[in-house]
Amino acid sequence: MEEDTDFRIRFSSLCFITDHVGFHGTIKSSPSDFVVIEIDEQGQLVNKATDESICKISKVLPEPSNFTKKTKLDLQILPFEEGSNKEASTLVRCSNDDQNPQCGSEKDTINSGTSECEEERVDVLGSLLDERTNELLTQFACDIKEKWNSKTELVGPSPEFSLGRILDKNRRAILHSAIRQKFPFLITVGKNSEIVVKPNIEYKELCLLVSEEEAFDFFKYLDAKKENSKFTFKPDTDKDHRKAVHHFVNKKFGNLVETKSFPEPNYNAGNPNIVITVRFREKAHKHRKRSRLEYQERKVIYTAFTLRKENMEMFEAVGFLAMKLGVIPSDFSYAGLKDKKAITYQAMVVRKVTPERLKNIEKEIEKKRMNVFNIRSVDDSLRLGQLKGNHFDIVIRNLKTQINDSANLRERILEAIENVKNKGFVNYYGPQRFGLGRRVHTDQIGLALLKGEMVKAVTLFLTPEDLDDPVNRAKKYFLQTEDAKGTLSLMPEFKVRERTLLESLHRFGVTEEGCVQAWFSFPHSMRIFYVHAYSSKIWNEAVSYRLATYGPRVVEGDLVCLDEDSDDEHFPNSKVHLVTEEEESANTYAIHQVVLPVLGYNIQYPKNKFKDFNILWTK
Repeated sequence: MEEDTDFRIRFSSLCFITDHVGFHGTIKSSPSDFVVIEIDEQGQLVNKATDESICKISKVLPEPSNFTKKTKLDLQILPFEEGSNKEASTLVRCSNDDQNPQCGSEKDTINSGTSECEEERVDVLGSLLDERTNELLTQFACDIKEKWNSKTELVGPSPEFSLGRILDKNRRAILHSAIRQKFPFLITVGKNSEIVVKPNIEYKELCLLVSEEEAFDFFKYLDAKKENSKFTFKPDTDKDHRKAVHHFVNKKFGNLVETKSFPEPNYNAGNPNIVITVRFREKAHKHRKRSRLEYQERKVIYTAFTLRKENMEMFEAVGFLAMKLGVIPSDFSYAGLKDKKAITYQAMVVRKVTPERLKNIEKEIEKKRMNVFNIRSVDDSLRLGQLKGNHFDIVIRNLKTQINDSANLRERILEAIENVKNKGFVNYYGPQRFGLGRRVHTDQIGLALLKGEMVKAVTLFLTPEDLDDPVNRAKKYFLQTEDAKGTLSLMPEFKVRERTLLESLHRFGVTEEGCVQAWFSFPHSMRIFYVHAYSSKIWNEAVSYRLATYGPRVVEGDLVCLDEDSDDEHFPNSKVHLVTEEEESANTYAIHQVVLPVLGYNIQYPKNKFKDFNILWTK
């Protein structure tokens, strides 16, 4: 990577949770050494064809997005080896979505039988648990069934079986689903990263009304949560019995499903068989009345695609696409930013452009090391954070030991890997977040914006690098003359952001007010990007201060998240708990549960020595 003294000092001064010696290496020697593939909300890599019917559970652990950050210090845990019970902890800045994996194909009606997707989910259970735990879980399930079949009442507290603490959020989600699919007569409960298995009393109650086969399939249907699917109980001629089934399902699951009775096809009119059909309720927003404006907005064309770019900033790529398609950059939406010096794949949506029109420029944009594929019509744009994570393929070159380290290089590398695997890592915002190798870093522009120093912010944005090329020659001319019109004639056409800014400066002037107007010519996502960069810098320093002060201990006044499996990008203060002195003494919480907010409005902060950091950075 390029030498950058400021970054080397900045990141070497941060506090880390691991203490291994480490080793030296170089990343991003070339873009192909750093491949980033976005993972969509369904857990699929976006570089895969969208029309494939994929029925699998992704084993890729999502990384946080580079742009929007959950306002907490959540955990990203490295994958566990089978049978490993070692605890790993990581302080990170965001969480990726944690959803149960979905099967590619869906049947309109779910009755009996096991689909290929369900079989795979059951098989996954064996791959995620060590052999002994799997055997104990199966025995627990058998014991419950035997007691129920023998009509023996369970005396005392409900029996439980613990799978232990599982720190990997994705692994927990998969286990929850796999257990409920294999044993629908059991339920799983999560508490402080521990998965506890219990008898499903509602399953037993339903067995008093319908056959066990029907109850088994019904609870599998509920857990699968397949949209637009339905479940049908066996035909029933007894009206009172059907009424009891309706009552049970609506009382227990009425907020989730609805029931209706229909005559069985080809029924005998004299003695009709009636079937009860269950289906998931449609979301309320689907039924709300729309205004004329909303209806018109629904008619806007949205085209989704996957963008592959190489060694190019995302804003530059969007600007080039906008120019070729005759739209503006703000017509593009995306889930997050991607690295420049890399090969990246990400999902995008463009407004007011048909799929055919986008396909027409495929050949032309290839010259700019860009490709678009998976082109299709969709109903809406993307929003920041609408992804499950990113998958990275990274090549590290020029490996060598630290100075004065006589240990074997291979041993040092393995030591570092094991240390990170067992202890986790502090997932700081990395150098690329702040513009590694540039004279002006993105957080400097963000600070100027926060201070309202708009002329300074614009000047920093147009500060040239020490390179002799058309772009930097144009920037140098602007700094020397403040001649926006003349600079515009020198700035290459593909630098859409710079040209947009210069056009506004020519119109409004290089004054405080003119620079405000010019900055508002940028899309909203770009305007706030630099403010987020400064916020990211403060977050890095805050995490480092917290670790330097208390280390990996959870202490009184720390904040912990009460809803570890929350999928929300932001969550209210009500889901954050302040650690008490008693909880510190009892070691109630682990470091991976500690959260730390990103700067914002109405944010709850820790109430311990961390308040000293608040004083330091606000001075």
